[in-house]
Amino acid sequence: MASFIGVYGRALADVVIDRKLDANGVIAELDLVSSIVKESATLRTIWDNPSIPVERKLKLLDGFAGRVSLSREVRNFVAIIISNRRIHDFRAIAQHAVQQINERLGLADAQIVSARELNAEEKRKLELRITKVTGKTVRVNYLLDPKLMGGAIVKVGSTVYDGSVRGQLQRMKEQWRPNSSAPKPKSPGRTG
Repeated sequence: MASFIGVYGRALADVVIDRKLDANGVIAELDLVSSIVKESATLRTIWDNPSIPVERKLKLLDGFAGRVSLSREVRNFVAIIISNRRIHDFRAIAQHAVQQINERLGLADAQIVSARELNAEEKRKLELRITKVTGKTVRVNYLLDPKLMGGAIVKVGSTVYDGSVRGQLQRMKEQWRPNSSAPKPKSPGRTG
């Protein structure tokens, strides 16, 4: 990771924590800006072009911020990124900011993929288990994948807990593989 990514990410996290901003709202706004920057090559080009005056770039940002109702803090954050010509790195910067915000608030984002829709009690138990394992409060995004056959896959950060039937079968298959360095059994009836 480039050092400037960490600097920007920590700075936004400082603002969120110091001003007691709604972390979920800020994260949602960062996701929105990230997706728009990713989808609009024209916007990226304008915001990164050194021949376009910063004032014009920020005027375009203000129009955009008004249409999507960006908070003042996120608007200012994006303005700094644009002014320093780092818009191409916005997604990485935003991801680092989210990571910093979560760390400071003792939060973890988790993704749970299951073969079927989980009921409220199953969700509660899974979330409680994840909280115990991570020591953090979790925000969970639930997804369905019928290919799992059963069970669930839980992803927290870069850690994956595979409790799916498909995953269990794969582990059994890997454990069962014959050891290629073991001597081959002799054919019956053959000596020597």
